[in-house]
Amino acid sequence: MDEKEFDYLNVIPLVDVMLVLLTIVLTTSTFIATGGIKVDLPKAEASEELAALHPCTIVVNKEGKLWVDSVETPLAGLEATLAHADRLTPLILRADKDIPLQLFVDVYEAIKRLGFTTLSLQTEQQP
Repeated sequence: MDEKEFDYLNVIPLVDVMLVLLTIVLTTSTFIATGGIKVDLPKAEASEELAALHPCTIVVNKEGKLWVDSVETPLAGLEATLAHADRLTPLILRADKDIPLQLFVDVYEAIKRLGFTTLSLQTEQQP
């Protein structure tokens, strides 16, 4: 039996796979850029631009759960999680506007005990 040589290469399945990969990359990059944890930020009239290259982000949601760089961390473990970071690393605190003040103070005190020099509170601009 004679084998027939390929006259052409069908690239349509390859294009389909590449489009799916492109969709996944675009969806993931949008998730990373906007942040995946829903937080209703408080409003402020003035806001600072952070010029830091790699700040560490601490998020506190309405239920009082904490995340350090998208890794859920209990309040008791916050100091242990941040202990390995450089003290010059800028920290960004994204706290929901409806969290209890005591929780905010507890997080703030834990950060200050470790000796971090730069802490910014992320807010939304007032309309």
